[in-house]
Amino acid sequence: MKGVGPVQKKILLLLLGGAALGCSYSPKQSFHIVGTIKREWKKINKQSLERAIERLYETHLIDISSNKDGRLKIILTEDGKKRALFFNLNKFEIKKPAIWDKKWRLVVFDIPEEQRKIRNIFRDWLRRLDFYRLQDSVFVFPYDCKKEFDFLVELHQIRRYARFIVAQEIDNELHLKKIFRL
Repeated sequence: MKGVGPVQKKILLLLLGGAALGCSYSPKQSFHIVGTIKREWKKINKQSLERAIERLYETHLIDISSNKDGRLKIILTEDGKKRALFFNLNKFEIKKPAIWDKKWRLVVFDIPEEQRKIRNIFRDWLRRLDFYRLQDSVFVFPYDCKKEFDFLVELHQIRRYARFIVAQEIDNELHLKKIFRL
């Protein structure tokens, strides 16, 4: 999705969570949704949040109106709902093109031990998305996945620990081609 950055994607998902709250019939489910939304909002840097909200408004993914008390009300537009659903984590996947561009995408990360839980979650995401583990913190994938990488890195706030590399060749390319059936 061009024009929608990682923080914006997170905001759209959180707003979609608010919509899910309206559809929830169970108090337990409602409390879970509210708790998750509250925690995730707190993780977003205030300055990044303001810029992202401004860009979402300019691209008509959200509407903003003022309440009588001066507070702002942010509403997800229909296009915003469609884009938020695109990044639904339950159905999060990387689309594989019909023709491979013969480039390798490497994800390299060095997440500190005190953030082991996040490191393991990130590693699990890479496995779920069918990345192949070259080493503990080096994964490879043959298709374009920069947007998905950016989204996961922002979602878990590990930008300073993770790198994305596009390579023309890897010395064990024949082995990787077998694994990815290329």
